[in-house]
This record gives sequence, C-alpha cells and structure tokens, in this order.
Amino acid sequence: MRSWDQQPADPADGRYAVRLRDVTKRFGQGPTAVLALDRVGADITPGTFTAVMGPSGSGKSTFLHCAAGLDRPTSGVVRLGPHDLAALGERRLTELRRTRVGFVFQAFNLLPSLTVEQNITLPLRLAGRQAQADWFDHIVSAVGLRERLTRLPAQLSGGQQQRVAIARALVTRPEVTFADEPTGALDPETARDILGLLRQAVTDLHQTVVMVTHDPMAAAHTDHAVFLSGGRIVDGMDAPSADRVADVMSGLRRAA
Repeated sequence: MRSWDQQPADPADGRYAVRLRDVTKRFGQGPTAVLALDRVGADITPGTFTAVMGPSGSGKSTFLHCAAGLDRPTSGVVRLGPHDLAALGERRLTELRRTRVGFVFQAFNLLPSLTVEQNITLPLRLAGRQAQADWFDHIVSAVGLRERLTRLPAQLSGGQQQRVAIARALVTRPEVTFADEPTGALDPETARDILGLLRQAVTDLHQTVVMVTHDPMAAAHTDHAVFLSGGRIVDGMDAPSADRVADVMSGLRRAA
C-alpha cells in the first residue's frame, strides 16, 4: 500500500520505489505562469503497477516527467529509491536515468538504423556496460522477440516496435519503468498485448511500472490508479476496474 497524501512519510524510509513530497512544478513566470503540479505527494511501492490518470491538462505527464527525473520540480522532493534527485548534478542524474530508470514512450523512439538487438541493448552500451546474457535472454523471450533480433524497426509492426521499447526499458534492470501512453498509437488488440507485457513485467519480473494513460481499460491492468485534476491528486483507487475508472474520469471531466 501507499499513500496519496500531501506529506509522505520520512524520506529516509526505504520502502518506496518512487516518492514525491510536496512537489510543485510551474512553467513560466508572472501572470502567464502555468501551475502544472501543485504540492503533490505520492508513494509508490516496489513491485507494483500504477496508472496515472486525469483529464487533458491535469498534470499527469508532468507528474511522470518529474518522477522520472526528466524534469526538475520548481519545489518539493522527488526520490527514486534512496536517491534524492534534487541533490544530483546533471551528469549524475543522467547516469541514474540511464542505469536505474526505464522509459516506454507512445512513439517507440527506436533508432531506425539499429537492429532489434542493438536497440534493446543501447542503454547498456551508452553506460559502457555489457548485457547480462541470462537477463537479456529472459527479457527477449518475455516480449516474444527472439526470432526478430536481426530485423530493423521498419520491418516490424507497431506492436512489435513497442515490444522492443519495453525490452529496452527493462534490459538495465531498472528500479522503475515509466510508460507514457504506451498504447496510445496501437489498435485495441495490440494494446491489450502490450498491457499484458507490462503486467507480466510486474508480476513475473518483479519490476515497478508507472504508466500515464487516459484509457480506463488500460488502468484495469494495474494495481492502483491515481487521478489528477488541476495539478493536484484528487483521488486514488486500488484494484481499479474499467467501469470504476471511467466513472471517476467522467466526473473529473465534468468538473474541469
């Protein structure tokens, strides 16, 4: 379990994979400034699958970017495991993202000139590390890519490209994998397959996954859903179902 309150517990407590404490993110200055996050607090437990949801402009992508260290908050504390991200310089933060964080994006972000195997192992090569053969084989088998390692991205379907992106995110054994609308560009059947893979990463590979999505069906694959509106966390749900999530989202849209 974890809390969605404004003041998470002591940051020295190591029970959480990701912790946001009183996080505010403001874009711009003066009267035109946009308050994307407003004193947000959240604790995410290791080995769980969390959906971050909300209407357009609610702050969910900013939440993900701050939690992942892609963007620095204006104020507040973000911790990834034992690491206080605000205390890290840019070089150390880049190293941490490269080795301890996985990313899965809606647009796949594969390099077209690299094979499937080279795309998967790219984060390791950038970090000057070799892939662990047993873990690489495990990941490739889990995402069903063993017969496609020598192909280029252009030779794959959209769903297969997203499988490559998931394998690339997991190959470093990250503390947390962040997914930003990972099924948004896929047809419903392929989307279910990808969500099943992310679910498998949590259940079988003991990963922690945080996913931004607008889709109640996607949220139904997760352990928890957290809802943002106006830059604040306004609701949370354990064991979300598509119907319950859709009801909450409808209410948030009406109130927006």
